[in-house]
Amino acid sequence: MQTQRGNTGFSGLGFCFWLMISGVALQTVDNMEGNMTASEETIRHSSSLCAGEQQYIDRRKEVVLQALNNLQINCNADLVPHIALVASGGGQRAAVSLIGFLYQLEKEAMLNTLLYIGGVSGSTWSMAFLYNDPQWSSNMDEAVSKLSGPGVELEHAVAWLAEQSKEECFSLTDIWGVLTSAGIMKQLDKRHLSEEASRNATNPYPIYCALEKHCFSHGPLQGKWFEVSPHEAGFTELNLFVETSLLGSKFHNGELIEKKPEMDMIRLQGVLGCALAHEEVIRDVIPPWLNVPIGDVTTEYLRLYNVLRNLITLTSSTIQDPTALSELEKLQKILDDKVNHNESVLMESLDPEERKILFQQRSLGLVRAVEIWGQSLEDGTFKTSVSFLTKQVLPLILKWEWGTTSNFLYQFQNDSVPDCLQTKEFHLIDAGLLINMAYPSFLGEKRDIDLIIAPESSAGIMFETLILARNYAAEVNKPFPQIDDKILEESNWPKDCYVFEGKEKEPTIIYMPLFNQQNCKDAEEVREKMKEFSTFHLPFSEEKINFLLETAKTNMKNNREIVLREMRKAALRRMRKMSG
Repeated sequence: MQTQRGNTGFSGLGFCFWLMISGVALQTVDNMEGNMTASEETIRHSSSLCAGEQQYIDRRKEVVLQALNNLQINCNADLVPHIALVASGGGQRAAVSLIGFLYQLEKEAMLNTLLYIGGVSGSTWSMAFLYNDPQWSSNMDEAVSKLSGPGVELEHAVAWLAEQSKEECFSLTDIWGVLTSAGIMKQLDKRHLSEEASRNATNPYPIYCALEKHCFSHGPLQGKWFEVSPHEAGFTELNLFVETSLLGSKFHNGELIEKKPEMDMIRLQGVLGCALAHEEVIRDVIPPWLNVPIGDVTTEYLRLYNVLRNLITLTSSTIQDPTALSELEKLQKILDDKVNHNESVLMESLDPEERKILFQQRSLGLVRAVEIWGQSLEDGTFKTSVSFLTKQVLPLILKWEWGTTSNFLYQFQNDSVPDCLQTKEFHLIDAGLLINMAYPSFLGEKRDIDLIIAPESSAGIMFETLILARNYAAEVNKPFPQIDDKILEESNWPKDCYVFEGKEKEPTIIYMPLFNQQNCKDAEEVREKMKEFSTFHLPFSEEKINFLLETAKTNMKNNREIVLREMRKAALRRMRKMSG
Protein backbone atom coordinates (compact mmCIF):
# COMPACT_ATOMS: atom_id res chain seq x y z
CA MET A 1 0.00 0.00 0.00
CA GLN A 2 0.99 3.57 0.04
CA THR A 3 -0.18 6.41 2.19
CA GLN A 4 0.78 9.97 1.41
CA ARG A 5 3.08 10.42 4.40
CA GLY A 6 6.64 9.93 5.53
CA ASN A 7 6.15 6.23 5.35
CA THR A 8 4.65 4.49 2.39
CA GLY A 9 2.20 1.71 2.16
CA PHE A 10 -1.18 0.83 0.64
CA SER A 11 -4.63 -0.22 0.50
CA GLY A 12 -5.20 -3.01 1.78
CA LEU A 13 -4.65 -4.60 5.30
CA GLY A 14 -1.18 -5.36 6.15
CA PHE A 15 -0.91 -7.91 9.09
CA CYS A 16 -0.18 -11.49 10.03
CA PHE A 17 2.91 -13.45 10.89
CA TRP A 18 5.32 -15.11 13.26
CA LEU A 19 8.59 -15.67 15.00
CA MET A 20 11.09 -18.37 15.84
CA ILE A 21 13.44 -18.89 18.63
CA SER A 22 15.86 -21.21 20.36
CA GLY A 23 17.67 -23.93 18.45
CA VAL A 24 16.56 -26.45 21.04
CA ALA A 25 13.72 -28.94 20.91
CA LEU A 26 10.55 -27.73 22.61
CA GLN A 27 7.80 -29.94 23.90
CA THR A 28 4.36 -29.85 22.29
CA VAL A 29 1.21 -31.20 23.83
CA ASP A 30 -2.06 -32.70 22.77
CA ASN A 31 -4.17 -30.45 20.58
CA MET A 32 -7.81 -30.42 19.63
CA GLU A 33 -7.29 -32.41 16.47
CA GLY A 34 -5.36 -35.32 17.95
CA ASN A 35 -2.20 -36.24 19.77
CA MET A 36 0.97 -34.35 18.93
CA THR A 37 3.96 -36.28 20.19
CA ALA A 38 6.40 -33.59 20.30
CA SER A 39 10.00 -33.00 20.93
CA GLU A 40 10.03 -31.22 17.58
CA GLU A 41 11.56 -27.78 17.41
CA THR A 42 8.64 -25.37 17.01
CA ILE A 43 10.30 -21.97 17.40
CA ARG A 44 13.61 -21.17 15.76
CA HIS A 45 15.99 -18.50 17.01
CA SER A 46 18.70 -18.02 14.40
CA SER A 47 20.20 -15.44 12.07
CA SER A 48 20.74 -18.10 9.40
CA LEU A 49 18.39 -19.42 6.73
CA CYS A 50 16.19 -22.31 7.78
CA ALA A 51 17.06 -25.66 6.22
CA GLY A 52 14.07 -25.58 3.84
CA GLU A 53 14.89 -22.17 2.38
CA GLN A 54 18.58 -23.06 2.09
CA GLN A 55 17.76 -26.23 0.15
CA TYR A 56 15.44 -24.31 -2.17
CA ILE A 57 18.06 -21.63 -2.78
CA ASP A 58 20.70 -24.24 -3.54
CA ARG A 59 18.42 -25.75 -6.18
CA ARG A 60 17.40 -22.32 -7.49
CA LYS A 61 21.05 -21.39 -8.02
CA GLU A 62 21.28 -24.09 -10.68
CA VAL A 63 18.49 -22.33 -12.60
CA VAL A 64 20.11 -18.91 -12.06
CA LEU A 65 23.49 -20.21 -13.21
CA GLN A 66 22.06 -21.46 -16.50
CA ALA A 67 20.20 -18.16 -17.08
CA LEU A 68 23.34 -16.11 -16.43
CA ASN A 69 25.44 -18.28 -18.73
CA ASN A 70 22.81 -17.86 -21.45
CA LEU A 71 23.26 -14.10 -21.04
CA GLN A 72 27.03 -14.48 -21.45
CA ILE A 73 27.62 -13.81 -17.76
CA ASN A 74 30.10 -16.45 -16.76
CA CYS A 75 30.26 -17.84 -13.26
CA ASN A 76 30.27 -21.25 -11.65
CA ALA A 77 27.86 -22.94 -9.26
CA ASP A 78 29.74 -21.73 -6.17
CA LEU A 79 29.81 -18.11 -7.30
CA VAL A 80 26.25 -17.43 -8.43
CA PRO A 81 25.37 -13.82 -7.52
CA HIS A 82 22.43 -13.35 -5.19
CA ILE A 83 19.91 -11.21 -7.09
CA ALA A 84 16.59 -10.17 -5.55
CA LEU A 85 13.67 -8.27 -7.03
CA VAL A 86 12.23 -6.08 -4.28
CA ALA A 87 8.75 -4.82 -5.15
CA SER A 88 6.82 -1.87 -3.74
CA GLY A 89 3.33 -1.31 -2.46
CA GLY A 90 0.79 0.88 -4.16
CA GLY A 91 -2.43 -1.10 -4.41
CA GLN A 92 -3.53 -2.30 -7.81
CA ARG A 93 -1.03 0.08 -9.45
CA ALA A 94 1.80 -1.85 -7.79
CA ALA A 95 0.22 -5.25 -8.40
CA VAL A 96 -0.29 -4.72 -12.12
CA SER A 97 3.01 -2.95 -12.82
CA LEU A 98 4.97 -5.72 -11.07
CA ILE A 99 3.40 -8.29 -13.39
CA GLY A 100 4.28 -6.12 -16.40
CA PHE A 101 7.87 -5.78 -15.18
CA LEU A 102 8.24 -9.53 -14.63
CA TYR A 103 6.67 -10.21 -18.02
CA GLN A 104 9.38 -8.16 -19.74
CA LEU A 105 12.09 -9.77 -17.63
CA GLU A 106 10.94 -13.12 -18.97
CA LYS A 107 10.94 -11.84 -22.56
CA GLU A 108 14.49 -10.59 -22.06
CA ALA A 109 15.51 -14.06 -20.71
CA MET A 110 16.39 -12.43 -17.38
CA LEU A 111 13.62 -13.60 -15.05
CA ASN A 112 15.48 -16.78 -14.12
CA THR A 113 18.44 -14.75 -12.86
CA LEU A 114 16.36 -13.87 -9.78
CA LEU A 115 17.03 -15.83 -6.61
CA TYR A 116 14.31 -14.02 -4.62
CA ILE A 117 11.19 -11.88 -4.99
CA GLY A 118 10.00 -9.85 -2.03
CA GLY A 119 6.88 -7.73 -1.75
CA VAL A 120 4.77 -5.51 0.46
CA SER A 121 1.13 -4.52 0.22
CA GLY A 122 -0.14 -4.39 -3.37
CA SER A 123 2.84 -6.27 -4.80
CA THR A 124 2.05 -9.22 -2.50
CA TRP A 125 -1.33 -9.45 -4.26
CA SER A 126 0.40 -10.09 -7.58
CA MET A 127 2.87 -12.47 -5.94
CA ALA A 128 0.00 -14.56 -4.55
CA PHE A 129 -1.68 -14.35 -7.96
CA LEU A 130 1.44 -15.56 -9.78
CA TYR A 131 2.52 -18.31 -7.38
CA ASN A 132 -0.88 -19.97 -7.69
CA ASP A 133 0.68 -21.33 -10.91
CA PRO A 134 3.71 -23.52 -10.01
CA GLN A 135 5.19 -22.72 -13.45
CA TRP A 136 4.39 -19.02 -13.58
CA SER A 137 7.90 -17.79 -14.38
CA SER A 138 7.76 -19.58 -17.74
CA ASN A 139 4.12 -18.71 -18.32
CA MET A 140 3.84 -14.93 -18.03
CA ASP A 141 1.63 -14.61 -21.10
CA GLU A 142 -1.16 -16.45 -19.31
CA ALA A 143 -0.68 -14.38 -16.16
CA VAL A 144 -1.08 -11.15 -18.13
CA SER A 145 -4.16 -12.40 -19.95
CA LYS A 146 -5.85 -13.42 -16.68
CA LEU A 147 -5.53 -9.86 -15.35
CA SER A 148 -7.94 -8.65 -18.02
CA GLY A 149 -10.20 -11.67 -17.83
CA PRO A 150 -13.47 -12.13 -15.95
CA GLY A 151 -13.47 -11.73 -12.18
CA VAL A 152 -14.90 -14.06 -9.58
CA GLU A 153 -18.65 -13.81 -9.15
CA LEU A 154 -19.95 -12.24 -5.96
CA GLU A 155 -21.78 -15.43 -4.97
CA HIS A 156 -18.51 -17.38 -4.84
CA ALA A 157 -16.84 -14.68 -2.74
CA VAL A 158 -19.79 -14.67 -0.33
CA ALA A 159 -19.70 -18.48 -0.08
CA TRP A 160 -16.07 -18.28 1.05
CA LEU A 161 -16.96 -15.57 3.57
CA ALA A 162 -19.83 -17.66 4.90
CA GLU A 163 -17.37 -20.42 5.78
CA GLN A 164 -14.90 -17.99 7.34
CA SER A 165 -17.62 -16.32 9.41
CA LYS A 166 -17.89 -19.53 11.45
CA GLU A 167 -14.33 -19.03 12.72
CA GLU A 168 -13.57 -17.08 15.89
CA CYS A 169 -10.96 -14.97 14.09
CA PHE A 170 -13.39 -13.75 11.37
CA SER A 171 -12.83 -10.04 10.75
CA LEU A 172 -12.65 -7.25 8.20
CA THR A 173 -9.36 -8.79 7.08
CA ASP A 174 -11.31 -11.69 5.55
CA ILE A 175 -13.74 -9.37 3.79
CA TRP A 176 -10.96 -7.20 2.39
CA GLY A 177 -8.97 -10.26 1.36
CA VAL A 178 -11.78 -11.95 -0.54
CA LEU A 179 -12.90 -8.82 -2.34
CA THR A 180 -9.38 -7.81 -3.41
CA SER A 181 -8.70 -11.40 -4.50
CA ALA A 182 -11.97 -11.77 -6.39
CA GLY A 183 -12.36 -8.25 -7.73
CA ILE A 184 -8.78 -7.16 -8.45
CA MET A 185 -6.68 -10.30 -8.89
CA LYS A 186 -9.66 -12.27 -10.27
CA GLN A 187 -9.14 -15.53 -8.43
CA LEU A 188 -10.00 -17.21 -5.14
CA ASP A 189 -6.79 -18.93 -4.14
CA LYS A 190 -7.62 -21.34 -1.30
CA ARG A 191 -4.20 -22.96 -1.15
CA HIS A 192 -1.81 -22.46 1.75
CA LEU A 193 1.57 -20.78 1.42
CA SER A 194 3.34 -23.67 3.18
CA GLU A 195 2.32 -25.95 0.30
CA GLU A 196 4.93 -24.18 -1.82
CA ALA A 197 7.69 -25.55 0.43
CA SER A 198 7.61 -28.83 -1.49
CA ARG A 199 7.81 -27.25 -4.95
CA ASN A 200 10.84 -27.41 -7.19
CA ALA A 201 12.95 -24.29 -7.77
CA THR A 202 11.24 -23.20 -10.99
CA ASN A 203 10.40 -19.77 -9.55
CA PRO A 204 12.30 -17.23 -7.42
CA TYR A 205 11.85 -17.79 -3.70
CA PRO A 206 9.02 -15.55 -2.39
CA ILE A 207 9.14 -13.40 0.75
CA TYR A 208 5.92 -11.64 1.84
CA CYS A 209 6.28 -8.75 4.30
CA ALA A 210 4.07 -7.20 6.98
CA LEU A 211 4.31 -5.15 10.21
CA GLU A 212 3.25 -5.89 13.75
CA LYS A 213 0.85 -3.08 14.60
CA HIS A 214 1.53 -2.65 18.33
CA CYS A 215 5.29 -2.56 17.85
CA PHE A 216 4.84 -0.28 14.83
CA SER A 217 3.02 2.23 17.04
CA HIS A 218 4.74 1.77 20.39
CA GLY A 219 7.71 -0.58 20.17
CA PRO A 220 11.31 -0.82 19.01
CA LEU A 221 12.21 -1.16 15.35
CA GLN A 222 13.34 -4.75 15.89
CA GLY A 223 9.76 -5.81 16.64
CA LYS A 224 8.15 -4.16 13.62
CA TRP A 225 9.15 -5.96 10.40
CA PHE A 226 7.58 -9.38 9.83
CA GLU A 227 8.20 -11.74 6.94
CA VAL A 228 6.62 -14.97 5.79
CA SER A 229 7.85 -17.50 3.26
CA PRO A 230 6.76 -20.99 2.25
CA HIS A 231 8.89 -22.44 5.05
CA GLU A 232 8.64 -20.09 8.00
CA ALA A 233 7.34 -16.79 9.31
CA GLY A 234 8.68 -14.41 11.88
CA PHE A 235 10.39 -11.20 12.88
CA THR A 236 13.26 -10.27 10.61
CA GLU A 237 15.41 -8.40 13.14
CA LEU A 238 14.60 -10.55 16.19
CA ASN A 239 15.53 -13.71 14.24
CA LEU A 240 12.53 -15.50 15.75
CA PHE A 241 10.57 -17.76 13.42
CA VAL A 242 7.95 -20.49 13.35
CA GLU A 243 6.96 -22.86 10.57
CA THR A 244 4.48 -21.16 8.26
CA SER A 245 2.01 -24.02 8.71
CA LEU A 246 1.87 -23.09 12.42
CA LEU A 247 1.04 -19.45 11.76
CA GLY A 248 -2.08 -18.82 13.83
CA SER A 249 -1.61 -21.77 16.16
CA LYS A 250 -1.51 -21.16 19.91
CA PHE A 251 1.73 -21.14 21.88
CA HIS A 252 2.64 -20.62 25.51
CA ASN A 253 6.20 -20.13 26.73
CA GLY A 254 7.56 -21.50 23.47
CA GLU A 255 5.36 -24.59 23.47
CA LEU A 256 2.71 -25.35 20.86
CA ILE A 257 -0.47 -25.94 22.83
CA GLU A 258 -3.12 -25.92 20.08
CA LYS A 259 -2.58 -26.37 16.37
CA LYS A 260 -4.93 -24.26 14.26
CA PRO A 261 -5.56 -24.49 10.50
CA GLU A 262 -3.18 -22.38 8.43
CA MET A 263 -4.79 -19.35 6.81
CA ASP A 264 -5.30 -19.61 3.07
CA MET A 265 -3.93 -17.19 0.49
CA ILE A 266 -7.21 -15.27 0.35
CA ARG A 267 -6.97 -14.24 3.97
CA LEU A 268 -3.22 -13.75 3.71
CA GLN A 269 -3.83 -11.30 0.87
CA GLY A 270 -6.17 -9.40 3.16
CA VAL A 271 -3.54 -9.30 5.88
CA LEU A 272 -0.69 -8.12 3.69
CA GLY A 273 -2.47 -5.39 1.78
CA CYS A 274 -4.75 -3.76 4.26
CA ALA A 275 -3.58 -0.28 4.99
CA LEU A 276 -7.24 0.55 5.52
CA ALA A 277 -6.79 -1.11 8.90
CA HIS A 278 -4.55 1.77 9.92
CA GLU A 279 -6.44 4.86 10.98
CA GLU A 280 -4.25 7.36 9.14
CA VAL A 281 -5.50 6.45 5.67
CA ILE A 282 -8.72 8.46 6.10
CA ARG A 283 -7.07 11.73 5.10
CA ASP A 284 -8.11 11.25 1.47
CA VAL A 285 -11.81 11.22 2.38
CA ILE A 286 -11.97 14.25 4.69
CA PRO A 287 -14.65 16.49 3.17
CA PRO A 288 -13.62 20.08 2.35
CA TRP A 289 -16.23 21.56 4.66
CA LEU A 290 -14.90 19.80 7.77
CA ASN A 291 -13.15 22.69 9.49
CA VAL A 292 -12.99 21.37 13.04
CA PRO A 293 -10.25 19.26 14.67
CA ILE A 294 -10.30 15.58 13.68
CA GLY A 295 -10.93 13.74 16.94
CA ASP A 296 -11.53 10.06 17.68
CA VAL A 297 -15.23 10.12 16.88
CA THR A 298 -14.68 12.07 13.67
CA THR A 299 -12.02 9.51 12.69
CA GLU A 300 -14.46 6.66 13.32
CA TYR A 301 -17.04 8.34 11.11
CA LEU A 302 -14.61 8.95 8.24
CA ARG A 303 -13.07 5.48 8.36
CA LEU A 304 -16.57 3.96 8.31
CA TYR A 305 -17.31 5.93 5.16
CA ASN A 306 -13.91 5.09 3.65
CA VAL A 307 -14.29 1.35 4.17
CA LEU A 308 -17.88 1.34 2.86
CA ARG A 309 -16.76 3.29 -0.19
CA ASN A 310 -13.96 0.83 -0.97
CA LEU A 311 -16.09 -2.24 -0.34
CA ILE A 312 -18.80 -0.93 -2.66
CA THR A 313 -16.23 -0.41 -5.41
CA LEU A 314 -14.68 -3.85 -4.93
CA THR A 315 -18.09 -5.51 -4.82
CA SER A 316 -18.93 -3.83 -8.12
CA SER A 317 -15.95 -5.56 -9.71
CA THR A 318 -17.46 -8.98 -8.95
CA ILE A 319 -20.78 -8.20 -10.65
CA GLN A 320 -21.86 -8.22 -14.30
CA ASP A 321 -25.59 -7.53 -13.92
CA PRO A 322 -26.33 -3.90 -14.98
CA THR A 323 -29.22 -3.58 -12.53
CA ALA A 324 -27.08 -4.65 -9.58
CA LEU A 325 -24.29 -2.30 -10.65
CA SER A 326 -26.79 0.53 -10.89
CA GLU A 327 -27.98 -0.21 -7.37
CA LEU A 328 -24.43 -0.09 -6.02
CA GLU A 329 -23.88 3.27 -7.74
CA LYS A 330 -27.05 4.49 -6.09
CA LEU A 331 -25.77 3.43 -2.67
CA GLN A 332 -22.44 5.15 -3.26
CA LYS A 333 -24.22 8.38 -4.15
CA ILE A 334 -26.36 8.15 -1.01
CA LEU A 335 -23.26 7.86 1.16
CA ASP A 336 -21.34 10.56 -0.74
CA ASP A 337 -24.23 12.99 -0.35
CA LYS A 338 -24.38 12.37 3.38
CA VAL A 339 -20.65 12.88 3.93
CA ASN A 340 -20.31 15.87 1.60
CA HIS A 341 -23.33 17.75 2.95
CA ASN A 342 -21.83 20.99 4.21
CA GLU A 343 -22.36 21.42 7.94
CA SER A 344 -19.45 23.73 8.67
CA VAL A 345 -21.65 26.44 10.18
CA LEU A 346 -23.31 23.93 12.49
CA MET A 347 -19.95 22.46 13.51
CA GLU A 348 -18.56 25.84 14.48
CA SER A 349 -21.55 26.46 16.75
CA LEU A 350 -21.10 23.22 18.72
CA ASP A 351 -18.81 22.51 21.62
CA PRO A 352 -16.57 19.38 21.49
CA GLU A 353 -19.04 17.15 23.36
CA GLU A 354 -21.91 18.18 21.09
CA ARG A 355 -19.77 17.51 18.00
CA LYS A 356 -18.92 14.08 19.39
CA ILE A 357 -22.60 13.22 19.73
CA LEU A 358 -23.33 14.55 16.24
CA PHE A 359 -20.62 12.41 14.60
CA GLN A 360 -21.83 9.34 16.46
CA GLN A 361 -25.27 10.00 15.04
CA ARG A 362 -23.82 10.52 11.57
CA SER A 363 -21.99 7.17 11.77
CA LEU A 364 -25.21 5.41 12.68
CA GLY A 365 -26.87 7.30 9.86
CA LEU A 366 -24.43 5.83 7.31
CA VAL A 367 -25.08 2.33 8.64
CA ARG A 368 -28.82 2.84 8.56
CA ALA A 369 -28.62 4.15 4.99
CA VAL A 370 -26.90 0.92 3.91
CA GLU A 371 -29.50 -1.19 5.71
CA ILE A 372 -32.44 0.67 4.14
CA TRP A 373 -30.84 0.42 0.69
CA GLY A 374 -30.33 -3.33 1.10
CA GLN A 375 -33.91 -3.87 2.19
CA SER A 376 -35.18 -2.00 -0.87
CA LEU A 377 -33.52 -4.37 -3.36
CA GLU A 378 -35.60 -6.80 -5.39
CA ASP A 379 -35.50 -10.40 -4.21
CA GLY A 380 -32.81 -12.49 -5.88
CA THR A 381 -29.21 -13.68 -5.56
CA PHE A 382 -27.85 -10.13 -5.41
CA LYS A 383 -30.09 -9.20 -2.49
CA THR A 384 -29.19 -12.45 -0.74
CA SER A 385 -25.47 -11.65 -1.06
CA VAL A 386 -26.01 -8.06 0.03
CA SER A 387 -28.02 -9.18 3.05
CA PHE A 388 -25.20 -11.48 4.14
CA LEU A 389 -22.56 -8.79 3.65
CA THR A 390 -24.64 -6.20 5.48
CA LYS A 391 -25.22 -8.53 8.40
CA GLN A 392 -21.55 -9.52 8.65
CA VAL A 393 -19.70 -6.38 7.61
CA LEU A 394 -21.46 -3.50 9.35
CA PRO A 395 -20.92 -4.77 12.91
CA LEU A 396 -17.25 -5.44 12.16
CA ILE A 397 -16.77 -1.94 10.77
CA LEU A 398 -18.45 -0.33 13.75
CA LYS A 399 -16.24 -2.34 16.11
CA TRP A 400 -13.28 -1.85 13.73
CA GLU A 401 -12.34 -5.54 13.94
CA TRP A 402 -9.38 -6.38 11.73
CA GLY A 403 -7.67 -9.74 12.01
CA THR A 404 -5.35 -10.74 14.81
CA THR A 405 -3.11 -13.78 15.01
CA SER A 406 -2.18 -15.90 18.00
CA ASN A 407 1.22 -14.80 19.23
CA PHE A 408 3.68 -17.66 19.27
CA LEU A 409 5.91 -15.54 21.50
CA TYR A 410 3.26 -15.29 24.19
CA GLN A 411 4.94 -15.74 27.59
CA PHE A 412 8.13 -16.75 25.82
CA GLN A 413 11.06 -16.35 28.16
CA ASN A 414 13.63 -14.54 26.06
CA ASP A 415 15.13 -11.12 26.69
CA SER A 416 15.07 -10.22 22.99
CA VAL A 417 11.25 -10.19 22.89
CA PRO A 418 10.05 -6.58 23.37
CA ASP A 419 7.09 -5.64 25.57
CA CYS A 420 4.92 -4.94 22.52
CA LEU A 421 5.05 -8.68 21.69
CA GLN A 422 4.02 -10.00 25.11
CA THR A 423 0.31 -10.21 24.34
CA LYS A 424 -1.65 -13.38 23.49
CA GLU A 425 -2.27 -12.10 19.98
CA PHE A 426 -0.53 -9.78 17.62
CA HIS A 427 -1.87 -7.73 14.78
CA LEU A 428 -0.18 -7.86 11.39
CA ILE A 429 -0.72 -4.92 9.07
CA ASP A 430 0.45 -3.49 5.76
CA ALA A 431 4.27 -3.22 5.73
CA GLY A 432 4.06 -0.19 3.44
CA LEU A 433 3.11 1.93 6.43
CA LEU A 434 6.76 1.72 7.53
CA ILE A 435 8.68 1.24 4.27
CA ASN A 436 6.73 0.72 1.07
CA MET A 437 9.30 -1.67 -0.38
CA ALA A 438 10.52 -5.02 0.91
CA TYR A 439 14.13 -3.92 1.55
CA PRO A 440 14.45 -5.03 5.22
CA SER A 441 14.12 -8.74 4.44
CA PHE A 442 17.06 -8.56 2.03
CA LEU A 443 19.61 -6.64 4.07
CA GLY A 444 22.52 -8.16 5.91
CA GLU A 445 24.36 -11.46 5.84
CA LYS A 446 21.39 -13.82 6.14
CA ARG A 447 20.43 -13.73 2.45
CA ASP A 448 23.65 -11.95 1.45
CA ILE A 449 22.17 -10.12 -1.54
CA ASP A 450 24.55 -8.72 -4.16
CA LEU A 451 22.03 -6.92 -6.39
CA ILE A 452 18.54 -5.58 -5.69
CA ILE A 453 16.28 -4.72 -8.63
CA ALA A 454 13.68 -2.29 -7.30
CA PRO A 455 10.78 -1.31 -9.60
CA GLU A 456 9.12 1.55 -7.70
CA SER A 457 5.33 2.02 -7.86
CA SER A 458 4.83 3.87 -4.57
CA ALA A 459 2.82 7.04 -4.24
CA GLY A 460 4.09 9.89 -2.11
CA ILE A 461 7.58 11.30 -2.47
CA MET A 462 9.80 9.45 -4.94
CA PHE A 463 12.99 8.01 -3.39
CA GLU A 464 11.31 8.04 0.01
CA THR A 465 11.44 4.25 0.23
CA LEU A 466 15.19 4.40 -0.40
CA ILE A 467 15.77 7.02 2.28
CA LEU A 468 13.63 5.12 4.78
CA ALA A 469 15.42 1.85 3.98
CA ARG A 470 18.81 3.56 4.37
CA ASN A 471 17.77 4.88 7.78
CA TYR A 472 16.35 1.49 8.76
CA ALA A 473 19.60 -0.23 7.77
CA ALA A 474 21.62 2.25 9.82
CA GLU A 475 19.48 1.63 12.90
CA VAL A 476 19.81 -2.16 12.68
CA ASN A 477 23.48 -1.91 11.68
CA LYS A 478 23.23 -3.52 8.25
CA PRO A 479 25.08 -2.43 5.09
CA PHE A 480 23.25 -0.21 2.61
CA PRO A 481 24.59 1.74 -0.38
CA GLN A 482 25.13 5.45 -0.02
CA ILE A 483 22.02 7.50 -0.83
CA ASP A 484 22.57 11.23 -1.02
CA ASP A 485 19.56 13.27 0.12
CA LYS A 486 20.19 15.53 -2.88
CA ILE A 487 18.49 12.87 -4.98
CA LEU A 488 15.22 14.17 -3.55
CA GLU A 489 15.61 17.21 -5.79
CA GLU A 490 14.58 14.95 -8.68
CA SER A 491 11.66 13.37 -6.84
CA ASN A 492 8.93 15.25 -8.74
CA TRP A 493 10.21 14.14 -12.14
CA PRO A 494 12.65 11.25 -11.74
CA LYS A 495 14.71 9.47 -14.37
CA ASP A 496 13.61 5.97 -15.35
CA CYS A 497 16.61 4.24 -13.76
CA TYR A 498 19.15 4.93 -11.02
CA VAL A 499 21.99 2.75 -9.82
CA PHE A 500 23.16 3.02 -6.21
CA GLU A 501 26.31 0.96 -6.12
CA GLY A 502 27.39 -1.17 -3.20
CA LYS A 503 31.11 -0.95 -2.45
CA GLU A 504 31.83 -3.96 -0.27
CA LYS A 505 29.12 -5.64 1.79
CA GLU A 506 26.35 -3.33 0.60
CA PRO A 507 24.05 -4.59 -2.15
CA THR A 508 23.85 -2.56 -5.35
CA ILE A 509 20.32 -1.21 -5.96
CA ILE A 510 18.78 -0.59 -9.39
CA TYR A 511 15.90 1.78 -8.67
CA MET A 512 13.29 2.21 -11.42
CA PRO A 513 10.36 4.63 -10.90
CA LEU A 514 7.15 3.68 -12.71
CA PHE A 515 6.39 7.20 -13.95
CA ASN A 516 9.48 9.08 -15.04
CA GLN A 517 11.16 11.42 -17.52
CA GLN A 518 10.84 8.88 -20.33
CA ASN A 519 7.06 8.48 -20.13
CA CYS A 520 5.98 11.80 -18.63
CA LYS A 521 6.85 15.16 -20.21
CA ASP A 522 7.14 16.98 -16.87
CA ALA A 523 6.49 16.80 -13.14
CA GLU A 524 2.86 17.78 -13.61
CA GLU A 525 2.22 14.75 -15.81
CA VAL A 526 3.81 12.50 -13.16
CA ARG A 527 1.38 13.93 -10.59
CA GLU A 528 -1.56 13.45 -12.94
CA LYS A 529 -0.58 9.84 -13.62
CA MET A 530 -0.28 9.07 -9.91
CA LYS A 531 -3.67 10.66 -9.35
CA GLU A 532 -5.25 8.73 -12.23
CA PHE A 533 -3.83 5.45 -10.88
CA SER A 534 -4.33 6.29 -7.22
CA THR A 535 -3.74 3.57 -4.66
CA PHE A 536 -7.32 3.73 -3.40
CA HIS A 537 -9.08 4.05 -6.76
CA LEU A 538 -10.15 0.43 -7.17
CA PRO A 539 -10.47 -1.51 -9.35
CA PHE A 540 -8.94 -0.30 -12.62
CA SER A 541 -10.58 -0.68 -16.01
CA GLU A 542 -9.10 -3.03 -18.61
CA GLU A 543 -7.73 0.03 -20.43
CA LYS A 544 -5.90 1.21 -17.30
CA ILE A 545 -4.59 -2.27 -16.58
CA ASN A 546 -3.13 -2.52 -20.08
CA PHE A 547 -1.59 0.95 -19.80
CA LEU A 548 0.18 0.02 -16.56
CA LEU A 549 1.36 -3.28 -18.00
CA GLU A 550 2.84 -1.57 -21.06
CA THR A 551 4.43 1.19 -18.98
CA ALA A 552 6.20 -1.33 -16.73
CA LYS A 553 7.27 -3.46 -19.69
CA THR A 554 8.74 -0.45 -21.45
CA ASN A 555 10.62 0.67 -18.34
CA MET A 556 12.30 -2.71 -18.11
CA LYS A 557 12.97 -2.94 -21.84
CA ASN A 558 14.53 0.53 -21.98
CA ASN A 559 16.93 -0.34 -19.17
CA ARG A 560 17.84 -3.87 -20.17
CA GLU A 561 21.49 -3.03 -20.77
CA ILE A 562 21.86 -1.31 -17.40
CA VAL A 563 20.39 -4.33 -15.62
CA LEU A 564 22.66 -6.67 -17.57
CA ARG A 565 25.70 -4.54 -16.73
CA GLU A 566 24.89 -4.63 -13.04
CA MET A 567 24.33 -8.39 -13.16
CA ARG A 568 27.82 -8.81 -14.60
CA LYS A 569 29.25 -6.59 -11.88
CA ALA A 570 27.30 -8.55 -9.25
CA ALA A 571 28.90 -11.76 -10.52
CA LEU A 572 32.34 -10.18 -10.20
CA ARG A 573 31.57 -8.85 -6.72
CA ARG A 574 30.42 -12.30 -5.63
CA MET A 575 33.67 -13.75 -6.94
CA ARG A 576 35.75 -11.19 -5.06
CA LYS A 577 33.64 -11.60 -1.92
CA MET A 578 34.02 -15.38 -1.87
CA SER A 579 37.72 -15.31 -2.70
CA GLY A 580 38.26 -12.74 0.04
